[in-house]
Amino acid sequence: MKLLGYISILFAFLTGVSACEDVVQVDVPSEEPRLIIDAFIRVDTTQPITNVSVKVSETASFFDTPQPVTLEQITLAGQILLEETPNSGIYSRDVSTSVLLGDDLFLAIDYNDQIFAAFTAFAPSVPIDSLRQGEGGPDDVTELVIGFTDTPETDNFYLFDFDLKEFLTTRDEFYQGQEFEFSYFYDDELEPGTELEVSLMGATEEFYLYMEKLIEQSDDDPSIFDTPAITVKGNILNATDIETISDLSDANLETNFPLGYFAVVQEYKTTITIQ
Repeated sequence: MKLLGYISILFAFLTGVSACEDVVQVDVPSEEPRLIIDAFIRVDTTQPITNVSVKVSETASFFDTPQPVTLEQITLAGQILLEETPNSGIYSRDVSTSVLLGDDLFLAIDYNDQIFAAFTAFAPSVPIDSLRQGEGGPDDVTELVIGFTDTPETDNFYLFDFDLKEFLTTRDEFYQGQEFEFSYFYDDELEPGTELEVSLMGATEEFYLYMEKLIEQSDDDPSIFDTPAITVKGNILNATDIETISDLSDANLETNFPLGYFAVVQEYKTTITIQ
C-alpha cells in the first residue's frame, strides 16, 4: 500500500507539471533574402598572376545556412569576366597582378535583374619581420609574438590573419614609421605540432573600420566572412537605378544592399609550428 501511495503522489505531481506547461512562441528575425558577397582578394605582388575569387551566396531563413548563388554575370575592372565553378557560387579567374594594383578598382554583379557594384583601392602592406612563439599566459593560452616595420609619412591600416579564423586590425597611430612588436593570444592552448599560417595585409581606412566592427560583432562566431552581421554595411551598393558609374555615390545604400565587402589587399605571410 505504501508503494501505491508513492505512485499516486508521483502521478499527481507529473499531472500538475503537465497542466502548467505553456507554449512559448519565439519571434525570429525574418526579411527578404539578401546577397552575401565575399570579394576579399589577397595579392602577392611578387607573383605575375593572381587568382581572383569571389564567393556569392544568399541568406535564407534565420536557421538555414546561406546558399550559393548563380549570377547572370560578374565582372572585375569593367571587362574581366569571372566564371563560376558549377553550382558553387564561387567565381574566379587568373588575372595579371598588375591589374589589381590600381586606386580605382571596380566590381559589378548582375543578379536577378539588379546591378550591385563597388569601388576600392589596392591596399599595400609591409613584410613580417619576425614571428615566434611566446611563453603564453597565466591561463595556459598560446602566445605568438609578431614584429613588422611600418612605412613612414603615411597613415597605414593593417589586417592580421592569425589562422584558425582569428583576425585583428591595427593602425599606425602610435608607431608610424617605427618597428613594432606585439603579442597575440589564442583563446585556447594549441596542440604542439599545430602549423599556423599568419598573414599581414594592408587595408584602406574604410575596410579597416568595416573589419573592426565585423570582428567586434563576431566574437562568438569566428567565421566572419561566412555570414556578415547585417548591422555592418560594406562598400557594395545596389546600383540598379544608376545610369553611369560616376553616379554610383548616389546608389541606395539603405535599401536592398548586399552583405559583404570588396577589398584588394597586399599580403605577406609566414608559417610557424607550435612547440
